[in-house]
Amino acid sequence: MALIAAAPKATFYPSSPSLYQIRPARPNSISTLSRTISSISLTGKVNSNAQFVSTPFLNWRNKSKRCSGSISCSGATFGENYGKILLSDVTVTRRPKVYLGRKWNSVDIATGAVVLSMHVLCLFAPFTFNWPAFCVALLLYVVTGLFGITLSFHRNLAHRSFKLPKWLEYFFAYCGAQAMQGHPIDWVSTHRYHHQFCDSERDPHSPLEGFWFSHISWFFDTKSLIEKV
Repeated sequence: MALIAAAPKATFYPSSPSLYQIRPARPNSISTLSRTISSISLTGKVNSNAQFVSTPFLNWRNKSKRCSGSISCSGATFGENYGKILLSDVTVTRRPKVYLGRKWNSVDIATGAVVLSMHVLCLFAPFTFNWPAFCVALLLYVVTGLFGITLSFHRNLAHRSFKLPKWLEYFFAYCGAQAMQGHPIDWVSTHRYHHQFCDSERDPHSPLEGFWFSHISWFFDTKSLIEKV
């Protein structure tokens, strides 16, 4: 009877609700971060009593040589170092000019020359147009663009959406290589980083760095790509 009347000894298990009730409350990182953002001015000056939250992304920004303040708020007056993304209300820090504000290495020059030459040659198309050539161009677009890039590089190699026999996988990858978008391994690596850090400063073709950069200019900035990837 004494054993029955005695109060049971409390025992805690990893799944016990009582275990989580006695834990000290964790600081709310979201509210702390919001206080931090409110203490940072648009000029990049930080108040001495500002409290920073240690997160992997903020640590990366602190270690990066290219990082700069990009805090913005709606309706704020920003200086010449800030601008808005084309067709968007998002305010971001202006990055250095891609074309004239940096040194071009041999890879950037070669890539730019190929892209520029393709667009220049298109100017002669109206004067040399004929239907057989048009059909050949359409066929090459299907083989290199649809089968090579969309089906092989994107869906099969980057996202692993489906499996193919090795000989067919190699054939479609070869078709993608003819689209002049680089090595399959480089293409897949860059695209996976794009999804991992989508629309952030670590996105290889981040929209935060401007419309033209995210559309095509990132092709000619291998230094930026190496720093991010």
